Amino acid sequence: MTTYISILRGINVSGQKLIKMDALRKSYESMGFHNVTTYLQSGNVIFEGNDFEINDLEQKISRQIEKDFGFEVPVIVLTIEKLKQVIENNPFLKDQNKDQSFLHVTFLSSKPDQCDYKTIEDKKQEGEEIIFSDMAVYLYCPNGYGRTKLNNNFLEAKIKVGATTRNWKTTNELFKIAREIIQDKKDKP
Repeated sequence: MTTYISILRGINVSGQKLIKMDALRKSYESMGFHNVTTYLQSGNVIFEGNDFEINDLEQKISRQIEKDFGFEVPVIVLTIEKLKQVIENNPFLKDQNKDQSFLHVTFLSSKPDQCDYKTIEDKKQEGEEIIFSDMAVYLYCPNGYGRTKLNNNFLEAKIKVGATTRNWKTTNELFKIAREIIQDKKDKP
């Protein structure tokens, strides 16, 4: 069994695409996944399943959500190893002057083929920083994510790949929950 983290884009935002977490857990369980755990109401699901190709797994989950809830939801799936890499590679962690409550990660569905970095850089507001990697975009938004122009919709349009953003606390909590699922399994005889 592999431990996966799925991050759904755009559910339970502004009264749109509403999904209760109990119903979402049941949807995942109906696909044969185990130890299904949700975090917050924004579509963060940690679960275990057989080894899948990530793209196949994302499509499977997206199809099931559309079947169960009646609307399409983009899904990004990470293994615990990939999430660990995203966390460990956050370049802002090296700067002790950065308040981690202003850190965000925009997870990418795939590596962007081409990107107009200058247009993106030009949208930065005072104090903001943005750094790209193959799997994620790291954001530092000291004026708050709600005020940045470097939001998920803008980045998705400019880099032309699916994306969804989580704050740093949530990103770390997802990793913690995934590690606990693995540890619980090891502790059971």
